Amino acid sequence: MIHKKQHIIYKLVYEETMNIHVVQPGETIYTIAADYNVSVTKLVEENGLTNPENLVVGQTIVIAYPEQVYIAQEGDTLESIAGIFNVTRMQLLRNNPFLSDRDTIYQGEIINISYKTHGSISINAYAYPFIDRNVLRKSLPYITYLTIFNYRTLADGEIEGSDETEIIQTAKEYGVAPLMSLSTLTYLGTSDIRTVNSVLYNEDILERHIEAILGILREKGYYGLNLSIVHLNQENEPAYENFVTRLSLRLEAEKYLLFVTITPKIVISSNEISYERVDYAAFGKLADYIQILSYSWGTLAGPPSATTPAYLSKIFLENTLTMIPSEKIYSGISIIGYEWQVPYVMGVSRANSLTYNTAIQLAWQTRSTILFEENSQAPFFEYYTSAFGRQIRHIVWFSDARTVNSLVGFVPEFSIQGVGIWNIMSYFAQMWLVINSQYGINKVLPES
Repeated sequence: MIHKKQHIIYKLVYEETMNIHVVQPGETIYTIAADYNVSVTKLVEENGLTNPENLVVGQTIVIAYPEQVYIAQEGDTLESIAGIFNVTRMQLLRNNPFLSDRDTIYQGEIINISYKTHGSISINAYAYPFIDRNVLRKSLPYITYLTIFNYRTLADGEIEGSDETEIIQTAKEYGVAPLMSLSTLTYLGTSDIRTVNSVLYNEDILERHIEAILGILREKGYYGLNLSIVHLNQENEPAYENFVTRLSLRLEAEKYLLFVTITPKIVISSNEISYERVDYAAFGKLADYIQILSYSWGTLAGPPSATTPAYLSKIFLENTLTMIPSEKIYSGISIIGYEWQVPYVMGVSRANSLTYNTAIQLAWQTRSTILFEENSQAPFFEYYTSAFGRQIRHIVWFSDARTVNSLVGFVPEFSIQGVGIWNIMSYFAQMWLVINSQYGINKVLPES
C-alpha cells in the first residue's frame, strides 16, 4: 500500500511583517524570544548572532513574521518544496538563508515559504573579486545587480583589474546581473584628479578608454557598466557630459546597461556638513540608472559621523529628484562601520573599518552601551583605552537594522528604483532580513 506524503503547511496571520527590538538592560536572547513568542534558534539564525549569550544594551534584534511556513518531510529538497508552492529556489534561499551552505533539508525543519511583502525593490550590491564565496552565495539571492569593484582607470586610458571570471559566472547562476565597475578609485578609496583630467581632456585617451571598456564587457560577459564619477564639479561638468554621452551611445548600440554612480562632494565646516550642488540632469538622460553613493562619509573625509546619514541622504535625494526621474534613481547605503580615536585632527586622523558583527563584539568587550542618533538613524558608542599613562577616547559609528530600515524606506517614500549597497564582503544577516521581510526583490535575469 502506498501512502501519500502529507504536506504540513501553515498560513500565519500577523499584523506586522517585521519588528526591530532594541536590547534593554537585563534582557537576554531567551527573554526576548519569550516576549515575541518565537524560538531562540530562530532569532539567533535569522539575526546572524555570533555571541547570543552576551547581548549588548542598545543592540538590535529583528523579529520577522513569515506569511506561510512548511514543515519539511523526509526526502524534501529545495527543488521539491519550490515545486509544491510554485516558487523559485531563490525565493526559498532568501527566506531561509541557513540553507545556502548545505544540500540536506531535515525532517521537521520549519521552512519559510513567503512573507507578506509590500511592493518590490531593486538592489545593486558591491563586492570585490576576492569575496568569500560562501558569503557571496548567501547574499546573491537578495540581489538584482552585482557590481564587481575591480577595474580602475589609468592615466593613459587603459584599465587595470584582477581576474573576476568566477564571480561573474556565480552571479549569473543565481539570476543576478553582473556589472563591471569602473572608477579612478583604488582599493583604499583614494582617487587621482590627474587621471580624471587626462581622460576627460585628451581626445585620443578618451577614445582608447571607451574601447578598453567595451573590450572588457565583451570578453567577460558583463550585463553592463557601473561608472563611478568622482571629482565632479561645475568646471569639469561639460567634459564629463561629453565623455558619458559618447560612452552611452556605444553601450546602447551593443545592448549594455549603464549605471552612473554619483559621489556627492561633501563640504565640511565647523558647524555643519553640506554638499556641493551640481546639475545631474544630463547624466539622468544619458544613463539607464543614476546611483547616489558616497564612499567617504564617516571615513577619511571628515570627522567621526554616520557612514550614511539619513538626513543628509534625504536632502541629497530630494535635490536629485528635481533633475532625474525617480524610476532611474538608486539611493546608496554604506554598511561599513568605523572606529575613531578622538579628538579628530583633519588631515591626520584615520579610521579603522568594522563590520556590523565586529562592532557589536567590540561594544561587548568594552562594556559599552550602544546609543542611537535619530537624525542620522545610526548607532554609535564610545569607549576608552590607556596608553603611556593617558586615556584615549574612541568613538564607533556603524549601521544596524534601524539604519537599513530607514534608508531602504526611501524607495517607497520617493518611488525610486532601489538601493545600492556598499558593500557585501561580510554577510549582514539583519540587513537582508529587514529588506526581505518587507519587499520583493526585482530580478532582470531568470531565477532558478
